[in-house]
Amino acid sequence: MRIILAPMEGLVDAPIRETLTKVGGIDRCVTEFIRVTHSMLPPRVFYKFAPELHNQSLTQVGTPVAVQLLGSDPEQMGWHGRKAAELGATQVDINFGCPAKTVNKHKGGCVLMREPELMYEIAAAVRKAVPAGVPVTAKMRLGYDDRSMGVACAQALDAAGAQEIVIHARSKVDGYKPPAYWEEIAKAREAVKAKVIANGEIWSVADYWRCREVSGCEDVMIGRGLIARPDLALKIKASQQGVQVDDMTWPEAVVLVKEYASVLQGWLEDKYVTGRIKQWLNFLRQGFAEAEALWPHARKIREVAPMLACLEQVVPAKSKAAVQAA
Repeated sequence: MRIILAPMEGLVDAPIRETLTKVGGIDRCVTEFIRVTHSMLPPRVFYKFAPELHNQSLTQVGTPVAVQLLGSDPEQMGWHGRKAAELGATQVDINFGCPAKTVNKHKGGCVLMREPELMYEIAAAVRKAVPAGVPVTAKMRLGYDDRSMGVACAQALDAAGAQEIVIHARSKVDGYKPPAYWEEIAKAREAVKAKVIANGEIWSVADYWRCREVSGCEDVMIGRGLIARPDLALKIKASQQGVQVDDMTWPEAVVLVKEYASVLQGWLEDKYVTGRIKQWLNFLRQGFAEAEALWPHARKIREVAPMLACLEQVVPAKSKAAVQAA
C-alpha cells in the first residue's frame, strides 16, 4: 500500500523531494523527466535532475527515487535507460503521460498514446537495455484525444516488460479538470499482469480510500494533493493503521517552505527561487486558508527575503483541512 510522489515538471525537484520525504509517508519519488532527443546526454544532465544518484538513488531520509525519461526514439531511450542505470539509477521510468503542448508537439509524453505500437517499442527497448535487476516502469494517462486508449496502451507496456504502470485517471484533453475516472483505471488493471498504480485527484484521506475502492489499486501516486498538504501521505499511512493524526499547522508548513528556499538558494538565482516558492504557495492555497489569505500580496513579491517574511505574517484563519472531513 505504497504512496508515490508524482513527478511534476518544473516543481517537484530534488529540494522539494527532500523536504516532503522528511515529513514522512512517501514510499517512492520520481524525478522530473529527462528529455531524450537525438544525441546522448552527458552525465551532468542526469545528475541535475537526479542528484540522488550520488546517494544510491535515495533521498537523505532513504526514500528511493526513480529516474524518468521522456522521448520517442526507442534506440535513444534504450541507451539513456542504460546510462541512467550505469550512473546508479535503481528504477527507470518512462513518461507517456505529460500533457504539455510543447512536449506533445515534439512527439513526447501523452501524444504517444495515439500509437500503442510505438509505446511498446520504446518500453521494450528500455527494458532490453537496462540490467534485469533494475525495474522499468511507465506513467501514462487514459488516452490523448479521449479515454478510450487506456486498456490498449497499458497492454502494450505490459507486453514490453514494464513491471509497474502508473495511470493518471484522465485523458490529455481532460487536462486536470475534475473528476478523475478511477473506474477506467480498473479496466486497465484487469487487462494486464503488471502492477497498476492509480493517480489523479487525491486531495484527502477520504479521496485516497475512494480511489483505492474504485480503481482496485493498492498503490497510489499523488502529485498536487501532496504539494497542497505536505502531511497528506503521513495522514494516509496513519489511516491505514486506523489512527488519526493532527493536521499540519500553517506555521509548520512555513518551516518547510523556508527549508526548501534555503536549499534552492544554493542552486538558483534569487529571482528563480522566488518563482518556485510562489508555485508551491499557489498549491498551498488549496490546503491552507492562511496561504489563500496571503496570496494577493505574496504573488507580487520578487525577492526571497520579503517573500519568506510575508509567509510568517499572522493570519486569523483556520486550515481548510481542519474543517474538511478526513
